[in-house]
Amino acid sequence: MTTLLTVLKTGGRYDAAWVERLARGVRRHAPSFDRILCLTDLPLVVAGVERVPLRHDWPAWWAKMEAFRPGLTRGPTLLCDLDTVFTGPADALAEPGLAAMEDYFHKGRLSSALLRWDGGELGFLYTTFAAEPAWWMTPGACGSVPNAVHGDQVVIDHLVRREGLHLDFLQRLYPNLLDFYDPRRSDHGPVVIFIGDAKPDTATGPVRAAWAET
Repeated sequence: MTTLLTVLKTGGRYDAAWVERLARGVRRHAPSFDRILCLTDLPLVVAGVERVPLRHDWPAWWAKMEAFRPGLTRGPTLLCDLDTVFTGPADALAEPGLAAMEDYFHKGRLSSALLRWDGGELGFLYTTFAAEPAWWMTPGACGSVPNAVHGDQVVIDHLVRREGLHLDFLQRLYPNLLDFYDPRRSDHGPVVIFIGDAKPDTATGPVRAAWAET
């Protein structure tokens, strides 16, 4: 079974509408995913989306570390940020194989915006983090890194490297799949990624239309 997994934690700009819009794009453009699952601390009700309660009160992006809980999924699993917009065929994301988006700013480093694994393959990320969450959330816990912000993907990248796992980058596997949003262009896709302050709700043109379409 293939699963697309996203995380909605209270306290930010996201709500159930973002889950619904992401799910709609996935069903339309990546139907190879058998299941859409949302880890959340909200009483979420979105058609076609399975709600799974968060177990911990880890703040902000750290809640994404629960995506690796052992037993949560079986088969190919894709962690996907809520601000991802699907505008064209994206079934390649449901293929098997450990892979992640390469960080836009730091070449050779992974981004947790899109991260794919199989079943319990990355369960060690959860168990390691859950054993000492305060330590792993502390800047410097992963030694010297190029990232200016200490977040979940810094820890994930560090622990994957420490484990000696080989992880492919989605941009190399599928050169024409990911597209970073640029307001100077009208055409984007088929999988539109937002970085920095840019978000789908402030986008313009076809990308905004694809995200907001009901």
